[in-house]
Amino acid sequence: QVQLVESGGGLVQAGGSLRLSCAASGSIVSINHMAWYRQAPGKQRELVAITSGGNTNYADSVKGRFTISRDNAKNTVYLQMNSLKPEDTAVYYCNINCRVGSVNYNYWGQGTQVTVSS
Repeated sequence: QVQLVESGGGLVQAGGSLRLSCAASGSIVSINHMAWYRQAPGKQRELVAITSGGNTNYADSVKGRFTISRDNAKNTVYLQMNSLKPEDTAVYYCNINCRVGSVNYNYWGQGTQVTVSS
């Protein structure tokens, strides 16, 4: 019913920047929140940033370096990542909670690899 397509991952040197995108399509009535998570090898998936109703929140580890934004007309969420560090290396997943019909659902993107070399 809803598909998420991520793009923008890759390999970058420490101090560099990347921009991730996640476009949602399908029978979306409204979006409650859009977020980015990440999962490093051997670690649990963690919330990186979330935007909901005009509010944004970030993990302490990325505050001041990452910026989440959304284009409501395109149902797309972005994650601008600056001053990247090797510890930011992970698979990044977008996540949306949206209304389809009369029910709220949670959806995940396929994940995109971000690798930061030292």
